[in-house]
Amino acid sequence: MTDLPTDDPVNEAGPKYPVTVQLTGQDGNAFFILGRVQAGLRRAGVPEDEVNAYYAEATAGDYGHLLRTTMRWVEVI
Repeated sequence: MTDLPTDDPVNEAGPKYPVTVQLTGQDGNAFFILGRVQAGLRRAGVPEDEVNAYYAEATAGDYGHLLRTTMRWVEVI
């Protein structure tokens, strides 16, 4: 897995939404991650267009891109 860029201003400011999603000790399957994050965003009351934006961005690349995008959008534990 590649490291997150240290000059990424989104990472320095924290996740886009104050949502915590537990992924450690869970299935690392991309579909599991997408579903877990989408459910967390919805539970937090994030508008559906933003949930869809997360999905579109997260699925626009490879598995590493999915993980980096997820960490920009939510806090992963």
